[in-house]
Amino acid sequence: MSPRFEPFQQVVDPIAGSLAISAVIAALPLLLLFVLLGVFRVKAPKAAIASLLLSIVLAIVGWHMPFGQVLSAAGQGAFYAIFPILWILINALWIYKLTVDTPWFEVLGRTIRSISNDLRILAILIAFCFGALLEALAGFGAPVAISGAMLMAAGMKPLKSAIVALLANTAPVAFGAMAAPIIALNGVTGIPLHDLSSMAGRQTPFVAVLVPLILVFIVDGKRGVRQTWPVAVVSGIVFGLAQFVASNFLVVELTDVVAAIATVAVVLVMLKFWQPAQIIGMHEVAGGDAADVELVSAGAQSRTGYGTSSGLGGVSRNGAPVPAGTTGTSDAAARPSNSEVWMAVAPYLIIMAVFSIAQIPAVKNWLTAVGSVTFEWPGLDAVDPDGKPVAAHKFKLDHLKATGTLLLISGIITMALYKLAPLRGLRIYRDTLFQLRWTIVSVTSVLALAFVMNVSGQTNSLGIALASAGGFFAFLSPLLGWIGVALTGSDTSSNSLFGQLQVTAAQQTGLSPTLMAASNSSAGVLGKMLSLQNLAVAAAAVGLDGAESVLFRKLIGWSLALLAFLTILIFLQSTPALGWMVP
Repeated sequence: MSPRFEPFQQVVDPIAGSLAISAVIAALPLLLLFVLLGVFRVKAPKAAIASLLLSIVLAIVGWHMPFGQVLSAAGQGAFYAIFPILWILINALWIYKLTVDTPWFEVLGRTIRSISNDLRILAILIAFCFGALLEALAGFGAPVAISGAMLMAAGMKPLKSAIVALLANTAPVAFGAMAAPIIALNGVTGIPLHDLSSMAGRQTPFVAVLVPLILVFIVDGKRGVRQTWPVAVVSGIVFGLAQFVASNFLVVELTDVVAAIATVAVVLVMLKFWQPAQIIGMHEVAGGDAADVELVSAGAQSRTGYGTSSGLGGVSRNGAPVPAGTTGTSDAAARPSNSEVWMAVAPYLIIMAVFSIAQIPAVKNWLTAVGSVTFEWPGLDAVDPDGKPVAAHKFKLDHLKATGTLLLISGIITMALYKLAPLRGLRIYRDTLFQLRWTIVSVTSVLALAFVMNVSGQTNSLGIALASAGGFFAFLSPLLGWIGVALTGSDTSSNSLFGQLQVTAAQQTGLSPTLMAASNSSAGVLGKMLSLQNLAVAAAAVGLDGAESVLFRKLIGWSLALLAFLTILIFLQSTPALGWMVP
């Protein structure tokens, strides 16, 4: 029998009996994490561990949670970080490294270049469109890891590849992983799935319209916007419209699939009739990136297989420079044969096929029946302020149907297709684990932090304090979702964490519960680019250990600007001005 632990009931205002003071204290671990990363440039593992330790101290001293249960909550968070989150990242990165270890990686670079020599257009096609498709099928960091690596294969600098991949992973996130965030929101709020899907589909498209313009600006500054705004605007509008139509009138699970495929099709057709006035390659982008140069010179890009593409410029595998931004009949620009193209993109087609098969109802039901188990998490006896057991009491382990497991299967199929020996695949897997060693520390620490804050009641204190703002909550609701995703790295987790709180606050303040619940998901995606997990994923994917703080500083301005824009939209939707948009 498992040892019995002292029961623990969450208290909303444990510090001096004041909700306001308790909320401020509860926010300290988050503030510490952001300050260490953004101001003092502390490396991610140390920042995450420091914030975790502070949350543990606060849970014990401030929220009076028994020490054993604090450790149990932290252990559950760490386990959740490993499975499913790191399980996804490890296998996604392993598939990429399998391609790097074969000649097909070079073919992929030439294939990408054959579409366009222009890095600005490739940023839209790879990070925005293909990244959205990966988000639809996998989510949980896989799009950032794979699209960031593909941008490097196209010749983009490592740091810029990571920034572009992170910022592009915004608009599709609310409907990512087969609409898991919206489905989770439906589960915790009871609001009809179609209403939530429709509402989110009337918010995120406005972000989608802006993202491609921001991407081309990041890649090439004002010149990039001036020369490529037509394709950026078209891709944003098509993606947004397709997302609106799919989420409101089609199947919610396929929202991002429809939007991504529609956008790729329109952009490819457009490129047959329109091209930018100037083709910009790696060595011709506007401005330099001192941080990138500093990191590379420090040896952060020293791993096998990174920064060695012959795609769109850079340095080839034999060390010779490869020209970028050129047109004409160079070997690098020549389109490979159709059979070579299919082999080069085969791993990604395999991923899509495996995930699509897993969504077939009969297969999905079988995977759920034999590949999912729910059990009581040992060492926890905690209830919320109303006396109901906290969600962390039960842990659902999807081992066979997990995204990471499906990626592992995809990798094994890729090995067979590329005729890679099992021992070679195992060696690459071992190298992947070694490469991710500090990422594993960072992600497990921050998820342990999230679970400690959640189970102890720190998150509850912070959320209820925000919800007590009355009608002003329409401004605070998006911020709450943003904080949730920035902390957990998952829109699904943030919706599970704050969804019911948003509904309760909306009912108390006379706002639409559907609007506020959907806002948690729509605005939350803008915090994903700042979450420590995603920063660590992006840094690892492009081979820049220790770059998390640099990425954080590069992206926080964009994240807050987009959050402000969406907050204004959501506030107007809570008023008669745009209230007609609420289902």
